[in-house]
Amino acid sequence: MAVLGIDTSNKSMGIVLSSKGRLVGEHVSAEQKNHSVTLMPAIDFVMQEAKLLPKDLKKVVVAKGPGSYTGLRIAVTTGKTLAWTLGIPLYAVSSLKILAKGVNQQLAKEALIIPLMDARRNNVYAGGYRYELGHLNSVIPDKHCSIDGLINELNNYNLPLIFVGEDTETFRKSILEAYPEATIINEPLIPRALMNVVTESDLVSDIESFVPDYLKRVEAEEKWLETHEIGSTDYVKRV
Repeated sequence: MAVLGIDTSNKSMGIVLSSKGRLVGEHVSAEQKNHSVTLMPAIDFVMQEAKLLPKDLKKVVVAKGPGSYTGLRIAVTTGKTLAWTLGIPLYAVSSLKILAKGVNQQLAKEALIIPLMDARRNNVYAGGYRYELGHLNSVIPDKHCSIDGLINELNNYNLPLIFVGEDTETFRKSILEAYPEATIINEPLIPRALMNVVTESDLVSDIESFVPDYLKRVEAEEKWLETHEIGSTDYVKRV
């Protein structure tokens, strides 16, 4: 059974391919390229390298967010199209959980892992994860918040802290001022981590209506809602 994983939720583009439970292909681009142009050729390359055809795929897994609005739409649209066309299941996993899973389990076994992404204006997308009995579990739900709010919240946890993500360097000074002993891991995405966190509970029940988990409204909608009530259908007309 071949499974294709796709993650374009942040700067890096990650693709992973497994067959019969074994990793057979992996591609990551750490460059800030146009994922809408490079994603499908990269998938095709990974499939050809593994000598697999689209009909061999039995499952598609995508990073559902949070992250880049455009990046999320690219991965989710591609995943939905492949799943719908091939008649196979689609699974969707937290982008932050994938980052957390990329941290070495031995390093993190006694720590609280904080995956984060830059959400601009001194805000972040972040969550908190811990290994418990070998399983990576959510301790702090994925959220959109200020970096200061996140740092203050972490005072509630008397644990070593590991911050991970491509954007950690942006917040290194704020993190280390509050937590000098914190570990900061600034590395590109590890695509295979996506396969290691997916469970049956991540199955998308309705592919057609599935949308990314943005955790935050787009800026245009926020501006419009400053002078309009939530639920008004006029927003669609005006945009």
